[in-house]
Amino acid sequence: MTKRKVYMDNNATTPLHPEVKNTIIESFDLYGNPSSMHEFGRIVRARVEEARVTVAGLINADPHEIIFTGGGSESNNTVLKRVTCPDRFCFHCADHKNEIVTSVIEHPSVLQTADFLKGSGVPVHYIPVDRTGKVDMNVLSDVVTDRTFLVSIMFANNEIGTIQDIREIVKLAHSRGALVHTDAVQAIGKVPVDVRSLDVDFLSLSGHKLYAPKGIGVLYVKKGSPFCTFIHGGHQEDGRRAGTLNNTGILGLGKAAEIALKEGAEEAARLLKLKARLLKGIEERIPDIVVNGHPVDCLPGTLNVSFPGAEGESILLYLDLEGIAVSTGSACATGSLEPSHVLLATGLGPEIAHGSIRFSMGRENTDEDVDYILEKLPPVISRIRKMSTAYQGGKA
Repeated sequence: MTKRKVYMDNNATTPLHPEVKNTIIESFDLYGNPSSMHEFGRIVRARVEEARVTVAGLINADPHEIIFTGGGSESNNTVLKRVTCPDRFCFHCADHKNEIVTSVIEHPSVLQTADFLKGSGVPVHYIPVDRTGKVDMNVLSDVVTDRTFLVSIMFANNEIGTIQDIREIVKLAHSRGALVHTDAVQAIGKVPVDVRSLDVDFLSLSGHKLYAPKGIGVLYVKKGSPFCTFIHGGHQEDGRRAGTLNNTGILGLGKAAEIALKEGAEEAARLLKLKARLLKGIEERIPDIVVNGHPVDCLPGTLNVSFPGAEGESILLYLDLEGIAVSTGSACATGSLEPSHVLLATGLGPEIAHGSIRFSMGRENTDEDVDYILEKLPPVISRIRKMSTAYQGGKA
């Protein structure tokens, strides 16, 4: 009998939406360079600008505030690394105003960039979080001063799904004269994100997290915000990001944004029900679990659970044998033997953090998928715990 295939690793990447796939296939015939003045180029340019308008509408931005990039990591690097721009005037930044503030649970593309900048002499402050993954606003208030240039806090965490109070963070930062960047890669298309309401200065998003292709992303730069080009060598994107535009990726992202605008709210409600069904089933069938992330301010399809006495990689591999794809944390940290930096930051011990699984649901998941996991997961946990010398009925 053919085993069921269940993909619950949508926070790592999503499958192409069928309509997005059709758009991509059609785009292969639009091979003109959108920077060219002839008809082939003009046709593509028009389609690219249509996509820009749609993507802008998804986050309530002006189309001219949208810069297409190669992905979320490039967008994050572009914002953070320009703090070290040798021409301080391009940032309207005084010599003393050069500090960066971020959180301890950011995506590696922010944390590793911040670490790099710190090693280059840029003052960097890392804000702690509470047990649910929320940024400590009291510490943030103490750390953000008139020396702070940029505050970079992610909108929603990729591992535990916790959503930050970005609007309050922006109010605090702006009151001290600091700019704000939010990595909204995991949030876009899953929960409403309105840059006008949030008043952020910079925002990053990535196509492959909302059923668009890989290799395409966006950096939102609020009109009037200081900006210094990261990639030089061409006039593309009004001189803000050099390089021939990725026609296929941009058109695919445009279609994905169009779908998210139409279906986002309904899909979020559906995923929230799926998550509740999965959590309830796990709680009823498996003893001694720890649920990670905020119980309310959380992405609708993200559920992170620790199973004391069961090592995460073993759980993942056993489930993979059953046709179930999940994650032990961030896909960008795969291969690391270290426990999740996010879970450690929330106060979990290394042993429990090592036994954590992230279920991230998407548009293709169903009640039947959840029921299949609830059939296969309990015996897997039981089998691993029986082999564990450290597990003592709830005490790992």
